[in-house]
Amino acid sequence: MKLYEAAGDERRPFSNRPYSWRIVMALAHKGLSVERIALPISDKSRFAFSGQALLPVLVDDDAVVPDSWSIACYLEETYADAPPLFGDPVARAQARFIHAWGDQWQAGELVPMLVHDAWQHSHPEDRDYFRTTREARLGCTLEEAISQRGVTLTRFRTKFQPLRTMLRAQLFICGRRPAYADYIAFSHLQWARSVSPYRLLNPDDPVFGWRERMLDLFDGLARKQPGYDV
Repeated sequence: MKLYEAAGDERRPFSNRPYSWRIVMALAHKGLSVERIALPISDKSRFAFSGQALLPVLVDDDAVVPDSWSIACYLEETYADAPPLFGDPVARAQARFIHAWGDQWQAGELVPMLVHDAWQHSHPEDRDYFRTTREARLGCTLEEAISQRGVTLTRFRTKFQPLRTMLRAQLFICGRRPAYADYIAFSHLQWARSVSPYRLLNPDDPVFGWRERMLDLFDGLARKQPGYDV
């Protein structure tokens, strides 16, 4: 089994982008071994075999599966005897809501706050591509985007209030134990931790405590990845 992911700089072989990291956690949850392969995102020819232009891509024998949601569903169905990522159709549907919710604050708040830091940690071959594509999406330069960090951070923390309320009553999004909905939400914070020293969470925030528990899962799999202590 191989997982093709976006490459980072020389200090961080993998960029730990959210869509890759949630699959790394899902594979660990299932107890599956995988070879992780880092590729520059600007050279689409290196993963053209997948029939599309985005990472991550999972290759499992003859199966080639792009897109994190599709990969998670593939793992759940193909390795049904391993610990479940969803558990039942209702839980899968609810996880899809977390998927959409996470994408919203990733694009709206996390990227503007951290995009300049992420650019600094991108693979050398990707620097020009990264800047050009992100500035086109944001409608401003990377430097202009981070100049509003303080305002954006307040909005970002406000959007966490539903999660904060939940985590005051239970250890994980999925209850007593984590599952794929936890990995989705956590993946965004793991990406942030891997690319930026900017502190997003206060230590007394229930979300901070939950992130600490996520970092410790699977013998500290996420915590052992290169990142900032924030």
